[in-house]
Amino acid sequence: MSKVVVLNLGKGSVQTGFPFVTAQLKLSGKVMQFTGSLPAIPELVELYRRWQLFYELLYKARSINIRSIQPLTLDRDEDEDDDDDITIDEADITHVSHADFNDVCQQLKINLDNWLDSPEFRPIERQLRKELHPEDEIHFIIQTEDNQLRKIPWYNWQFFDDYPRTEMSLSSLNFEPGKIKHTSGKKVRILAIIGDSNGIDVETDKKVITQLKDAETVFLVEPQRRELDELLWDKKGWDILFFAGHSNTQCDDNIGNIYINNSDSLTINELKNALHKAIERGLQLAIFNSCEGLGLAAQLIDLHIPQIIVMREPVPDSVAQQFLKHFLTIFAGGESFYLAVREARERLQGIEGEFPGASWLPVIFQNPAEIPPTWQQLRNIDIPSPSPSSSRAYVKPKISTVIFSSVIITVLLMGLRWLGIMQPWELKAFDFLMQKMPVEKADKRILIIGADEEDISSNKYGYPIPDQTLSQLVEKIQTYQPAAIGVDIFRDQPVLTNDNKNNRQQTLLNQWKENKNLIAICAGNNLKNSVAPPPNIAKKQVGYVDLFDDKLQNQNQEDTIRRYLLSRSPNPIANISRCTTTYSFAWQLLYRYFKSKSTSTSKGIPVTTVDKNWQFGDTVIKRLQPQSGGYQNLDASGNQLLINYRNTPTIAQQVTIRDVLENSHNFNPDWVKDRIVLIGITATSIRDTHDTAYGEIRGLFIHAHAISQILSAVEDNRTLLWWFPQWGDTILVLLFSSTGGIIIWFWQNRIHQTIAISSAAIILYILCWFALTKGGWLPLIPSMLALLGTGGIVAVLSVKKE
Repeated sequence: MSKVVVLNLGKGSVQTGFPFVTAQLKLSGKVMQFTGSLPAIPELVELYRRWQLFYELLYKARSINIRSIQPLTLDRDEDEDDDDDITIDEADITHVSHADFNDVCQQLKINLDNWLDSPEFRPIERQLRKELHPEDEIHFIIQTEDNQLRKIPWYNWQFFDDYPRTEMSLSSLNFEPGKIKHTSGKKVRILAIIGDSNGIDVETDKKVITQLKDAETVFLVEPQRRELDELLWDKKGWDILFFAGHSNTQCDDNIGNIYINNSDSLTINELKNALHKAIERGLQLAIFNSCEGLGLAAQLIDLHIPQIIVMREPVPDSVAQQFLKHFLTIFAGGESFYLAVREARERLQGIEGEFPGASWLPVIFQNPAEIPPTWQQLRNIDIPSPSPSSSRAYVKPKISTVIFSSVIITVLLMGLRWLGIMQPWELKAFDFLMQKMPVEKADKRILIIGADEEDISSNKYGYPIPDQTLSQLVEKIQTYQPAAIGVDIFRDQPVLTNDNKNNRQQTLLNQWKENKNLIAICAGNNLKNSVAPPPNIAKKQVGYVDLFDDKLQNQNQEDTIRRYLLSRSPNPIANISRCTTTYSFAWQLLYRYFKSKSTSTSKGIPVTTVDKNWQFGDTVIKRLQPQSGGYQNLDASGNQLLINYRNTPTIAQQVTIRDVLENSHNFNPDWVKDRIVLIGITATSIRDTHDTAYGEIRGLFIHAHAISQILSAVEDNRTLLWWFPQWGDTILVLLFSSTGGIIIWFWQNRIHQTIAISSAAIILYILCWFALTKGGWLPLIPSMLALLGTGGIVAVLSVKKE
């Protein structure tokens, strides 16, 4: 449904200003009115006069025929009485180029924009922009009796660029509804008057009208006055009155003449009675495709004809023909009257290289008491009224309703979150934010010795890595004084070579016993797949390497590793499992690393428990709870660490077994001293990869990330991951829920709403990302849903069905 703006300029003039201006907005049965004023602007009329002079000079120089009964002239003496305050030095306008003309056009637009952006008028524009939407169809009617302002091309105002479905029209201050009785036919009845065509081409106009479908056209070619008068009285009535030929406007701009043949001219008043009767019998639209039509329109307004289209200046044949063709094609194709005029007018810009100023010529005069008909309505085809679901008006709900809606949405979302429904989305969002973390350097406190494809090849050490090779490797590493050595290679059964089997096995067993900083592994996630540690090794030198994915947390949709079990609680199967240790591989290595920090005055960094949380020195590693951050139904058994992966291409310095045993230039013994050394398999042919936020990572490196996380927290103050309690998350979700509702409540313009909601969503994302860089896991998904959900609810509440 179109909206109507009636801008009433009241009494005043461009020389004295307009002290009382009102803008009336009509939409969906409601009427709103805003008031303001406009200052004097005589220079605007002076610029338009200069534009007129340039316009005529350009056409005269190009010898282009104009549909005017008067020859082109620069003589303006007749108008000087009306415009005593305006002076133009015509001596400076003897030659004009297209560039000069465009410059005047631009100056005129700038002056018009500046005038309508004056402080006195700005409140009106702001109120209109607040209530209107760029996608609305808007009929913008300007009421004024000032003939100078009627000449101004108002559609150059920036407002009309911002609202592309808007077209302006002119009207007098006084109006009343016409006594219209629609014609009875199923075709649009057109009375087409072809007047004096001396020197111009009207045949194209006739052809355009003839080709119209669903139209019944009667042509009057150079008629006599009596013949024209009789047809206007036709009892069947007319829908459209069309005139092509010569016309002009007299010096006072209130009287126009049409030349119906080569000897007779008529004013509108001379057809007054016949036109009155034609309007009563259904005449809805008058089109004067001829020159200087403002005088004609001024007379027709007094007859209260609903719609009039005229050309404000002399018009070339091609411009008149192109406008008529585009307008009638678009209008008859089903587009509304105003939008058909706008598109036809704007399409004239395409020929302005040949015909400068063409798109400035057409102008509508509108009776504000009438609604422009569609082509279908002219044919008496009933158009169904908009259904209740399609005809809507925007109403602003109470702010208390907005707040109540935000509370309801928050409660609903937090309830769904508590049930774990949002947990898969939140974990994916957590991974996405984790990928955007700042890049960090590798951890220099860890050295990884990995057996690559060459190490495990048959012509090197082979696979599994033999006891002999492991024994040599451990023995050599120990000479460089590491803080701890972790062997991430299962050795529940010996792997012997053909020579001196027993001695090689015994050497490795002795090393397990003698080197208390040497940690072996076992696996005990379940009885079926449990793996025992090396035989005869002390239990305190064993750590389990089980990694726990989030299959159970995500309905078996994905198996990402986000948690690390530092220590596990005793369970009924512990005594019969082949892996009975309660400490993880990482914990055992960390314990020995911190213990190695002992000096003559210190026993190293203590590792203790506080409220069931592990404490390394002054740093407490808070264990995961069943509801922690995005986790809402977590099995929180044991002491679980939420892994804060280090965003780095390599977590630590890495060498191969052969680099160490063969003293390769790739290995430096200084890389071992006081470090945690991890020995494992890195060959890609041996599968041990797990999904993480950073893609697939080998288990050996996941252990390194967990170790690095705690080392960095204790020694570098690198943040550990934290999260709000449930009430804290609820407050944040409520905040963004309220934000979404208030945005939609405050702005009714769809573009403004979209921009504001998008900005709020971006701010939320940045907030959650920044918080994660400081260790905070904020509820991104619930907050985003709250922002959009409450905004959507308030948008629905803001639309009233008509």
